[in-house]
Amino acid sequence: MRIAIIGSKGIPCRDGGVERHVEELAVRLTRLGQEVIVYGRKDYTRKTIKNYQGARIVYAPCLPTKNFGAISHTFFSLLHVLFQRVDIIHIHSVGPSLLAFIPRIFKRKTKVIATFHSRDRFNSKWGRIARFFLTLGEKAIVKFPHSTITVSKNLYGYCLKNYPKSRLSYIPNGAMLIPKQKTKNIEKWGLAENNYILTVARIIPLKGLHYLIRAFGSLPLNKKLVITGDYPKESRAYYLYLKQLCRDNSKIIFTGYQHGKTLAELFANCYLYVSASEVEGLSLSLLEAMAAGRCTLVSDIPENKEAIGEAGYTFRNKSFVDLAQKILFLNNHPELVLKNGALARERTKNFYNWSKIARQTLALYTKVLTEKPAKTKKEQNRVKPIFVSSRDEKSFAPTNNRH
Repeated sequence: MRIAIIGSKGIPCRDGGVERHVEELAVRLTRLGQEVIVYGRKDYTRKTIKNYQGARIVYAPCLPTKNFGAISHTFFSLLHVLFQRVDIIHIHSVGPSLLAFIPRIFKRKTKVIATFHSRDRFNSKWGRIARFFLTLGEKAIVKFPHSTITVSKNLYGYCLKNYPKSRLSYIPNGAMLIPKQKTKNIEKWGLAENNYILTVARIIPLKGLHYLIRAFGSLPLNKKLVITGDYPKESRAYYLYLKQLCRDNSKIIFTGYQHGKTLAELFANCYLYVSASEVEGLSLSLLEAMAAGRCTLVSDIPENKEAIGEAGYTFRNKSFVDLAQKILFLNNHPELVLKNGALARERTKNFYNWSKIARQTLALYTKVLTEKPAKTKKEQNRVKPIFVSSRDEKSFAPTNNRH
């Protein structure tokens, strides 16, 4: 099977949840014997490589602007793929899916799949015009593809309610289990096992880092707070604001973007992992913390509650007071932190396994390719059964979390 993946900035991943998702999926699909093309941007990978662990890399041009970068890259990628022999075109994210009609019109024998990662129009970085087009993209992602994958049960329910005629599947994000790590690479920041609280996120307002800094700064803790991640150009002012917030607190450390061994050490040795995001898809960083066996404390948005199940704790979204209370509680109860870390690791192993996710995605490709065309309009509008990736097929509502 020949598969083209469009909509990410490229692989190998430098940052970004969609890029991590695409890398993990593409590499595993090649291991399953498939031919995979990933369309990327030269300004993202910072080096031109033609092959990454079996996946062919094709670089398409784009307009170097915040509002038109993704959509222009998608357009040129689709123009290129129209002249390639592919069986599946897999488009990722709402914005790029706005152009999913192009292969439906001009490459009719090829099947189009789209993955709905998050409701991007709620991202505060976008202006009114961008949000308008992202709203159109949301409608497009469930209308144009032959099948739409949602990465969370919450998103699946949202689509089913608002777009009942869409052809939906649920296949989540994933994470690789992270074994116990030494602290060789993180000692330069004065970090040791269990002496710091960690968050890994892009430094943008949507991630709620200002709540976390205010909460941590109000507590008399003997631990450090580590913020790992980089900021896009348009969020430099927010980064400077955060630095100003913690200017008198030497316990708060910004490590910048980290990957590989260093990132694994950060995950595996933190006392507690916190996600203060106001809006999320199914957070890959959160899943990676769970995969490292870390106790998690997350904002009580549906996607976060879905990810942790009963293996973590929540606080009221946008409330630094409630966040501070929960951090203090967990700081004083290491036995609960240890117990929930073990539960989180087991949950990741059972429900968010990348190898299983790749096999299920491939099975969906096969199903779409072998389906007979609908003969009537009623058949075309019929919602197909969801494609469940976890062992829990009974409920698609997030479980209640402890507060």
